[in-house]
Amino acid sequence: MTRPPFRVRGPTPGDPGLRFVTLRRMRVVVDWDLCESNALCMAAAPEVFEVRDDDLLYVLQEEPPEELREKVEKAVRSCPKTALSIVD
Repeated sequence: MTRPPFRVRGPTPGDPGLRFVTLRRMRVVVDWDLCESNALCMAAAPEVFEVRDDDLLYVLQEEPPEELREKVEKAVRSCPKTALSIVD
């Protein structure tokens, strides 16, 4: 299930018509002890992950935008060592 990118709170006691929008940001977490830099995550989300010529994984966007959530979730699922996770 995909979560909405924001939550709406309000109204506040001082201004009953005002609503606050709290943006939720996902954060990509890599367990570097498990990561083998096999590039499956890069295949799923090249905007976020990159394996360079030195055979190391680089996270290009630690807090990718919400529109990349589906790709990042696919990258997390595709990791054979379960070295990737998402924190909201």
